[in-house]
Amino acid sequence: MSIVIIGGIDRMICQYKRICKKYNCKAKVFTQMSPNLGNQIGCPDFVILFTNTVSHKMIYCAVAEAEKNNTEIIRSHTSSGSALNGILEKVCGL
Repeated sequence: MSIVIIGGIDRMICQYKRICKKYNCKAKVFTQMSPNLGNQIGCPDFVILFTNTVSHKMIYCAVAEAEKNNTEIIRSHTSSGSALNGILEKVCGL
């Protein structure tokens, strides 16, 4: 299963990827806006938005790309590791 995480804390990128690996998910993490973010997102199974630590421009770009690819969007106000664990627990069911 592939997941794209938009937002979050720069220093936790490795931890986000480690948590996703525990649930057998491949993750791309974007904490900063890049010039071609829409092209880099691709077509994942889920897009996770950490809404507290992300710019509005990144949210608009991610939501537009997700709607174009018919991808489910999961929003979380907190960007902690335990929040990501909770989301993946519901999605992956481990």
